[in-house]
Amino acid sequence: MSAVQPVPPNPPVAKKSWGEAAKAYLDRRAIIMLFLGFVAGIPILLIFSSLSLWLREAGIDRSVVTMFSWAALGYSFKFIWAPLVDAVPLPILTKLLGRRRSWILIAQLMIIVAICLMASVNPTNEGSLIYMAVGAVLLGFSSATQDIVIDAYRIELAPPSLQSVLSAMYTAGYRLGMIVAGAGALYLADYFGSTEAFYSYEAWRNTYWVMAGVMGIGVATTLIIHEPVSNQVRVERKTSDYSRLVLVFALSVIGFVFIFANLGSLLPATESALLGFLYELVRMVLSLAVALAIGYGLVKANLVEAEVAKTTWVEPIADFFRRYGKKALLLLALIGLYRISDIVAGVISNVFYQDMGFTKTDIANAVKLVGVIMVIAGGFLGGLLAQKLRMMQAMMVGAILACATNLLFVLLTYHPGSLPYMYLAVIFDNLAAGLASAVFIAFLSALTSIRFTAVQYAIFSSLMTLLPKVLGGYSGTIVDNTSYPFFFIFTFAIGIPILALIYLVDKHIIIGDNDDIYSDNDDNSSGGNTATGLTKTNPNLTDTKEPPRATD
Repeated sequence: MSAVQPVPPNPPVAKKSWGEAAKAYLDRRAIIMLFLGFVAGIPILLIFSSLSLWLREAGIDRSVVTMFSWAALGYSFKFIWAPLVDAVPLPILTKLLGRRRSWILIAQLMIIVAICLMASVNPTNEGSLIYMAVGAVLLGFSSATQDIVIDAYRIELAPPSLQSVLSAMYTAGYRLGMIVAGAGALYLADYFGSTEAFYSYEAWRNTYWVMAGVMGIGVATTLIIHEPVSNQVRVERKTSDYSRLVLVFALSVIGFVFIFANLGSLLPATESALLGFLYELVRMVLSLAVALAIGYGLVKANLVEAEVAKTTWVEPIADFFRRYGKKALLLLALIGLYRISDIVAGVISNVFYQDMGFTKTDIANAVKLVGVIMVIAGGFLGGLLAQKLRMMQAMMVGAILACATNLLFVLLTYHPGSLPYMYLAVIFDNLAAGLASAVFIAFLSALTSIRFTAVQYAIFSSLMTLLPKVLGGYSGTIVDNTSYPFFFIFTFAIGIPILALIYLVDKHIIIGDNDDIYSDNDDNSSGGNTATGLTKTNPNLTDTKEPPRATD
């Protein structure tokens, strides 16, 4: 069988009227995703921007403030425990609520505990930052777990024909949650009496208490909604198998934390931002290697059956490489680097605005309100582009805009305190970010296998933020050693190589239903076999006996 075959035409699909399409947004399942999206959007800014401003007002060094963004690395490593969340039932709760709702509830309760823990810490007290870091890491882990389960819940809640509606409602709710945790938190901190000139711990404590209370909306939603009916075939295992899986994961995590915590003292101290980043990269890689070695050793020692471990962690990855072969590495590089330009720039954005002389109210109005609105608008625009252009053409547009709009912040550095220039940068930067994000989600969905939707999507979404967040943790150090103009030009420059990756993927791999499977020199008028002009690889047409991707 030939590796590449002509693609048969898709059967005609009845188009919905505008009224029918709009009515889908009133579906009960769409409303559910709006509320779940709202509570999913609360925690992320309590780790990033709002926490950054709190620590900055408390007099914490900028380089330390940006390093707290590493607390959100749980979003980047969630693929490690995503198979456990997907497979392991919770005692009592799973019988009462079902597999998905029980995990969502546990994640939400952990989020509330983490927010309250952070609220109880005054960062100005000596030695208190370690407790703030523990709370932030717990918040990142719990929020990432909630994202894993909500994503699986969404996929199982409705057929593919309704997934775009659920995704749109989830995104809208998520952005509303970000407004509450972003602009809302800044307004509350200001209202309770904390300013840059007069720091008040009580104001920020009360603000985080309010945010913990808002998460109660999520708990109520989880208790009210129904458990989805899943068609996924599950292999029920003994309780001991689940316990051993969790034990292997826990011991591997302990090994990672131990090596990561102690390796830092062995690496030489440096004031160079570049060397510091490389040292931390080595620290991260070695810690991961030790964690993997511990997990592998425990499997070899029969702490858990090899077949159980392989099915849980290895098979979803093996499936991806079977479908794409060596070109999977090209796809993984693109996934890991596509958002690097705007994510790295975004880590320090609030501190940058503050250094430019803007008040918390200015930041809240521009970034947390207008900015979020523009992200939503960019998402709708990205959805249109994904339908009108080929997938990789839309990806190219998103990549160009995401890195080019960072240059607007260079312009803002020459006009500090100017609201018109601030709004110019915020509007176009967030519009580009929303567009790039929407296109990228469509790209990731096209890569996902229907057999491993939740796990593979967790892998892809984790990989897309891993390197950008690690590098973003050094954004403050880079600015301290250079300048803001240099930093934003740097974030623009690191987005340029992404364009080459997009070109290579577009040249060699079919992504999306509207891709061109024929080479540029294919002569359709020759009357010969059209398959002779094919140059791209379509994993759905190879003789792998694998099921089609989720988008098919």
